[in-house]
Amino acid sequence: MKQVIVAVAVVAGVLTGCATTGEDKTAARSASPGREIPFDLYTHCGIDEARIGSTFFEAEVPLSDGSGNPPEGWDNPTQPGTMTLKSETEAVFTDDAGHEVRFRARPGASTYKRVCA
Repeated sequence: MKQVIVAVAVVAGVLTGCATTGEDKTAARSASPGREIPFDLYTHCGIDEARIGSTFFEAEVPLSDGSGNPPEGWDNPTQPGTMTLKSETEAVFTDDAGHEVRFRARPGASTYKRVCA
């Protein structure tokens, strides 16, 4: 029985890690509109979602190479940059490479839309 519990815990940990779309957990929890926070955007399966504090956001225009990876010019699995909360429902990710991705909050969301494998 112990082995089953350990196996379940390991799988849950792996899935949680794959689902993470990036955030600076300390800064994101205290994020308020207008504030810029350092942010590692999860790009491994393309750019589609981000979690800021407890709010789940989705990209207005998801980005991918067509095969579920980040487009050329993006780091993988994360892209370091800055997330600016424009309002409680709008955020913008930018980085030193010139990327900009606009995100909108998903009302009522309590998890990611999909888990990246």
